[in-house]
Parts: sequence; structure tokens; C-alpha cells
Amino acid sequence: MIVKKIPIFKGFLEFNYVKTLSNSVSFDCGLRPVFYDIETTGLSRYSTFLYLIGALTYENNTWFLYQWMAENHEEEKELLNIFSDFLKNASSTIQYNGTSFDQPYLEERYKMHNLPSPFASLPSLDLYQKLKSCKDLLKLKKMKQPDLEYFLGLPPRKHCSGGECVHLYKSYEKNRDSVLKDIIMGHNEEDMLGLGRIFSMLSYPALIKKGYEPLNAFLESEKLIIKFKLPVPVPVPVSKKGSGFYFTCKEKEGALEAEVTDHKAKQYYSNYKDYDYIPREDTAMPKILSRYMDKSLRKNARPETCYTWFLCDESFLNDKDKQKQYLNHTLPCLLSQK
Repeated sequence: MIVKKIPIFKGFLEFNYVKTLSNSVSFDCGLRPVFYDIETTGLSRYSTFLYLIGALTYENNTWFLYQWMAENHEEEKELLNIFSDFLKNASSTIQYNGTSFDQPYLEERYKMHNLPSPFASLPSLDLYQKLKSCKDLLKLKKMKQPDLEYFLGLPPRKHCSGGECVHLYKSYEKNRDSVLKDIIMGHNEEDMLGLGRIFSMLSYPALIKKGYEPLNAFLESEKLIIKFKLPVPVPVPVSKKGSGFYFTCKEKEGALEAEVTDHKAKQYYSNYKDYDYIPREDTAMPKILSRYMDKSLRKNARPETCYTWFLCDESFLNDKDKQKQYLNHTLPCLLSQK
């Protein structure tokens, strides 16, 4: 078994930032979150085996990278036991696509070796599951980890891909070439450091929640423009143009430009299933009220038709509380529209 432990002084996240970003997507990572990634000889958890685990955790005010690499398939059970012991003090785990691959793969390998799963009561955060809702906002065609690293502007990787590592590992099993070992572990290290950078992208799903702080609001050419502070800073500027609105954000600030008709703007509501849309009045109405109307006059509201109109007068333009209420209702709806 090859064991490696190194401190990460640069290129990873401040611990308090990890806590803040986790909370922004309603996840409590605790005091000892563990980022991890696995390397296997294939995708099937029944016919292939685990040969390497990389993990990052916070100890004594420093992030440390741990790597354990089995030198052959017979060491898989030992590798699993080592990782179980490592997770005993963990408060949570964080992975990319861990819900679909990493954790189910590991749990099956634990089962095949008659070992208990270390994940039974351990909270887990899958970055892919959190970020996939932002695919349209980020204008990404694919959501694999290298795609997100490219989006962030990270430099090209030095080591091979995960698929190439499988072939290199099979060669390493036979001849124990230290060069191959360094390439394989280097690939995993790049995965782990990339995981930290991708973690910063949780600020995008945080946009689809609440927590905006208005800075100013004004009318310009039949448009309502509101500038505001973001819940958490974004690593790369993004924008979105939709029917009747334009949104943009950079670093700590965002701006929403919404169409205004007769000094009125639309306020959207996320719980559209609780509303009916009244075409004749071009407005949404809670079903608890609209049920008394003739069925021919109402339709089930959709995300894009679940709105009411409000007057953009001076009392709104000068009232931060009203602007905040508007943003918290409307902006998550607009950003979630396809």
C-alpha cells in the first residue's frame, strides 16, 4: 500500500469560505468535511475494483491531501478499511458526482468484502447535483469536472485522464514503475485540487435562492433596473437574457433589468402550482381564490405565467425592503426559467 500525505498551502479554499458556501446551499459541512475522489479500474462496481482514494481534510488550520494507492487488487480490502478509519472523525463528505458513482461504488465494494459502510449516517454533498441546475445559466453543454475547470479558466492539466490511468495502473501492477505511479497519483491530485476550485461554483446555485441586498433602483427607458449585492461572490461573471429581463453579475454584485409597462413590473412567484393564470387580466391568482371563478377563465399557472403586477413608483424605488422582497420572489424564478 502506498500512502501519501502532503499539506496544501496554496490553491485550495479558506475553511470559513467552505462553511459559508455550504450554508448558502443549505448544507452544513461541519468542522471536518472530507473532499474525496476515487480511481477504479472501470465503471462497474461489480466487476472492477478500487485502487486509489484521494481525500482532502482540514487539520491544525491547514488542508492536507491524503492518498492511498493499492499496489494490486488484493489490497483493495485494506484500502477500504483505511478509508473507513479515516472517515470516523469526518463531519461530512464532498464529491463531484458522488451520489451516482463514488459512494455507490464504494458501498458495493464494502459489501463484497463483508465490511460495514462508513457512510451510513454521514452527510454528503454532491457538487454535480447542486450545480446541474445552473447548466443553462453557465451556458455549458457538458458538466464533467474538466468542463467546469475550463469554465473557471484553470490551466490545462499536466497528467493523463481517468480512462488513461486505468491502462497505466494495469501496467504498474505488473512492473511497479515509479514513473507510472507518479502519473496516476498526479492525476488524482489534480482531481482533488480541481474539486476545491469547483466548490467555489456553489455561489451560482446560491443565486437561485434568497439573500440579495439591494443597492439602488431606478427607471430608465421603460425598464426597471436594480443593482444588488449577491449572497456570495461568484468566481466568473455570468449573465442571462430572458423574456422581458436581463440579469448579470460579477464578483460581489448583480443587476437585474426588467421590462416595465405603464410604470408596472411583474413580480414572480416560485410556488406556481398554487396559482392559476387569468389570461383576460394577465395575472396570477392563488387557487384558493380562483377556484370560485369559471374554469374557462383560468389556467394552471406555469413558471413563466406565475406573476402579478406592481407599481414602480417612488415608494418602491426608495424602499430597500420592497426591493428586497421583489428580488427574493422574482430573481430565483427568472434564473430558473429555461
